[in-house]
Amino acid sequence: MSELTLTRTGFFEGVWEGVLEDPTPGAGDPAIRVLLADRPIEGVDLSQQGEAGTWKLRFPVPARLLSEGSHTFVFADASNGDVLDTFSILAGEALGDDIRAEVDMLRAELDMLKRAFRRHCRETG
Repeated sequence: MSELTLTRTGFFEGVWEGVLEDPTPGAGDPAIRVLLADRPIEGVDLSQQGEAGTWKLRFPVPARLLSEGSHTFVFADASNGDVLDTFSILAGEALGDDIRAEVDMLRAELDMLKRAFRRHCRETG
């Protein structure tokens, strides 16, 4: 099991950022792989932070990898393959259908709650 800890700090303008911590500093820079569909993706930038054992990780998501559907990027410790974090992007028409269905379901539940609340107010008021 990896002792590395990866904490997401943001995703802005197509760049995923996080802080990587190693409780046992001194072994050199850790090796991190980013995988999409079990294939390694290039572009990981790892830079030492002020403290020993802390690095800033930046990963610009390549536009060529974005298409319709769901895409999950996996951040893994290259030394042993342990998964440190995942990051998913949903895009395209399929997403629109999912969001519309979810909003329709939420509207129906809200209408049901409003009717129940109004009935309760009439009965108790």
